[in-house]
Amino acid sequence: MRRRDPRPAQSRAKLIDAAADLLREAGPSAVTVDAVVAAADVSRATFYRHFAGTAELVAAAFHVVIPPAPAPPESGSVREQLLALTLSQARLIAAVPATTTFLAWLSLGADLGAGFRAGGPDELVEQRTLRERVAEQYLRPFDEVLGSPEAVAQLGHVDRITAMALLVGPLAMGRLSTLTTFDYEAVARAAVDGFWAARVPRDAQT
Repeated sequence: MRRRDPRPAQSRAKLIDAAADLLREAGPSAVTVDAVVAAADVSRATFYRHFAGTAELVAAAFHVVIPPAPAPPESGSVREQLLALTLSQARLIAAVPATTTFLAWLSLGADLGAGFRAGGPDELVEQRTLRERVAEQYLRPFDEVLGSPEAVAQLGHVDRITAMALLVGPLAMGRLSTLTTFDYEAVARAAVDGFWAARVPRDAQT
């Protein structure tokens, strides 16, 4: 049986690792072809054998950079679980700016080349796979809390995207603002308070 040449896989891994390092250090704009091939010590021809361009490589590198989303707590009231989950997201965003950088890069379509349409037929496989992975990874914990029978009884059926925008959106804004005085925990608590107050009658709030 003929053994497969390991060098292509090794070259691809070197390119992704080099791009991931650049992402951590300076964000997506630092991931240029010249910078990556120099850091990975490969040729430009090798780069283009594996990736159509830097947008595809950035998407692949983000798989390495972004951390797992926090899991929802297993006990407590619906409001307590929602607060605990939102606070976990706040700590993640505060500590790992790559998470917010990724969400901004992916949603805005930055540096994706002419004719790119997010979610459209021209979207690269790496980008589409990453978009789906992150959407599932970060929405699923909220789905588990807000989709429980107890939550539906108290809040009704909540749109998952709306919930994510209202609860996590202010935290992402804080990271993008670069304000050193931004209090992630206080904003997370305020976001949950506002979300809860808008959906639960005052006399039923706990």
